[in-house]
Amino acid sequence: VIEKLQQEYGAIYNHANVMLSGTHTHSGPGGYLQFLVFDVTSLGFLQDSFDALVEGIFQSIKMAHENVVPGYIYVNSGELLDTSINRSPTGYLNNPEEERAKYEYDTDKLMTLLKFVGEDGTDIGMFNWYAVHPVSMNNTNKLISGDNKGYASQLFEEAMDPGSLPGQSKFVAAFAQSNCGDVSPNTMGPRCIDTGLPCDMASSTCDGRVKNCIAFGPGKDMFESTEIIGRNQYLKAMELYYGASQMKLSGPVQYIQQFIDMPNYEVTLGNGTQVKTCLPALGFSFAAGTIDGTGAFDFAQGMTEGNPFWNLIVNWIHKPSQEQTDCHAPKPILLDTGEFNRPYPWHPRIMDTQVGRIGDFFVLPVPGEFTTMAGRRFRDQVKATAQAEGILGPIPVIAGLSNVYSHYITTWEEYQVQRYEAASTIFGPNTLSAYMQQYSYLTAALLRDESVPAGPSPPDLSEKVLNLLPGVMYDGTGPGYAFGDVIAQPYPLAYTGETVTAKFVAGHPRNNVMLGGTFLTVQREQLDGTWVTFATDASWETRFVWERMSSLLGTSVVSVKWDIPINTAEGTYRITHTGYFKTFLRGTSLYEGVTDPFKVVNPPTNESNFIPESRRERRPQKPWWHRLFFM
Repeated sequence: VIEKLQQEYGAIYNHANVMLSGTHTHSGPGGYLQFLVFDVTSLGFLQDSFDALVEGIFQSIKMAHENVVPGYIYVNSGELLDTSINRSPTGYLNNPEEERAKYEYDTDKLMTLLKFVGEDGTDIGMFNWYAVHPVSMNNTNKLISGDNKGYASQLFEEAMDPGSLPGQSKFVAAFAQSNCGDVSPNTMGPRCIDTGLPCDMASSTCDGRVKNCIAFGPGKDMFESTEIIGRNQYLKAMELYYGASQMKLSGPVQYIQQFIDMPNYEVTLGNGTQVKTCLPALGFSFAAGTIDGTGAFDFAQGMTEGNPFWNLIVNWIHKPSQEQTDCHAPKPILLDTGEFNRPYPWHPRIMDTQVGRIGDFFVLPVPGEFTTMAGRRFRDQVKATAQAEGILGPIPVIAGLSNVYSHYITTWEEYQVQRYEAASTIFGPNTLSAYMQQYSYLTAALLRDESVPAGPSPPDLSEKVLNLLPGVMYDGTGPGYAFGDVIAQPYPLAYTGETVTAKFVAGHPRNNVMLGGTFLTVQREQLDGTWVTFATDASWETRFVWERMSSLLGTSVVSVKWDIPINTAEGTYRITHTGYFKTFLRGTSLYEGVTDPFKVVNPPTNESNFIPESRRERRPQKPWWHRLFFM
C-alpha cells in the first residue's frame, strides 16, 4: 500500500503515518498474508486476494486525499451494553482481585467516537472504536461478509446519505476494532448443543470434547444475530455522534513508528527484574478453538500440559528446544513456529509499533488482539506516560489488529491459565509487558518531539510463498447455453419480506474480482422505462453464491438471493449478474445476465395464514441433458 502511495504522492505517506487496522471479520477472503500459518486454510498465498486488498485500500486513501477539506473533529464516548460477553471468564478471573474490582464488567463496554464535520457544517464521517469480535456470522458461513461491524457501517452510512449504495456514500462510517481478544458477540453464551446444559467453564468442553460447546445468540440464527449486534453498535454510535458537540479536538497532529524484533525484546518489570520475550509458538489450547469456533480432536482450553500422543506428533515435526520450552512455560508447545522455518517462516517476528496523536486523542495501533484486561493495563500505561509529559486529559484508544497480525496478547495472569487466547500469545508470557514498555517509549518520544530509530525491516517473502490452490484453467457451458443465461427465473410476483432467487450460467469469480464493481445488481424500473440499481453484492440483503458444477467441464452456477426489505417500494424489479469467463485461447471475457422483470408488492393484510410463494424459483423448460451440467 505504501509503495503505491509513494508512487502517487512521493514521501507524504510512509510507515509512520499510515495505519491499517482490520475490523477482524472472520468472513473475509484469505491468503493475503505472507507467513505460513495464516495461509494454511486458503492452501497458500493468493496473489489475487493480496492485489485486490492492496488496490482497494490504496484507492480509498487516494479518494480521501483528493477530497480533503478544512473541518473540525469532535470526540464522545459512552457505554454500550447487551452486545458482548467474555468468552474466557476463567482467564479473566485469574487477574488480581483488586484490579478486577476497579471495573464493573469483564469486557470493555465503552465506545469512543470521533465526529468529522466540514468547516461549513457538512457531515463528513465518523470513526468509533468498540471491542467485540465480528463472529456473529459463525464458521459454517462461506460467504464474504463484514459481519456485525460491516452491517453497522452500512446502517450508519445509509442513514447519513439516504439512497446511497454500500461503499458509495458521501459519508464514511468506520466501526473500528479495539481490545476484542476475549470478547464474543454471542451473548446467549456457550451451551452443550447435544444436551442444552452449560459447558465446563474451565475447558469449554462437553464430556471432555470442545466440538459441542458453542456460543449462540442473541438471534435465532447467525444472520439475525449479526443484525442485532450490528444495530446495537449503530444506534450507540448515532447517539454519540449527535451528542458530540462539546469536546472539539485541538492541538498538533503527530505520529511515530518503529519496527521491533519482538522475540528479542528485553523488558524491565516494575520490580526491576529483566525479562525477555520468546520466539513465536502456539500452545495446545490454540487447537481447541473458542466457543465462537471450536477446534477438533481431544484438545481443550486450559491445557497447561501436553499429552503423550500429541507430544509424539509435535516432536516428530520439530521438537522445541529447552530454551523455547522454558520461555513459553506454562504453555505446552504444539507448533514451534519460531524455531521451525521450513519451507519459509511460519510467523512474523518483526512487529510494527505506532502511535498517532490528534490533540489530546491518542490512537494506538497494535499488531494483534489484546484481551480486555490486557487492553486496560496497556491504555493506562500510555495514559500515565502522556500525563507525565504534560498532557492533562489524554484519551487513548486501542486500534486492534493493525499493520501486522501476531495473534493474541493476554496478561501474565491470564497466560498461566492457558485458555485459547493465552495459547495464542505467540511471544510468551511477557508479551503485554513488552508492548506496554514499547508504546510508553514511543508516546514519550512523540511528545518530546524526539525521533526514534526505524528498527529492523520486516522480510519480503513474496519470492518464497507457496500456493497449492489451482488457478482457473477454463470455464464451460452445457450445449445450447451461453454465459449469463438465466436457468432459474424469479417468480413473477414477490412480496416484501420474502426472498427472491435467480440462477445464472456463470464463470469462475476468480477470473475477475470486480474491484470497484459488483457481481450482481437488483434494479428497479423507473417511470421512463430506465433501470436504476437498488442493491449490489455488498448490500446486506443480497447473497451471491457460486458453485462449480463440474470441474472437468468447467461449468458453474451462480445463485443470487435477494431478501426483500420490508420497506421496499412497490414496483417492477429485475436481477442482473456480471462476471468473466475464461477460455484457453482468448483468456477472460466479460458476460452479463438479466432476469425477467418481476413485481414487488406489499403482502395482503387480511390473510393471516398467508404462505409466501416467491421463495420458489421459476425454472424455464430445459432439455433432459440440462441436469448433467447444472444440477
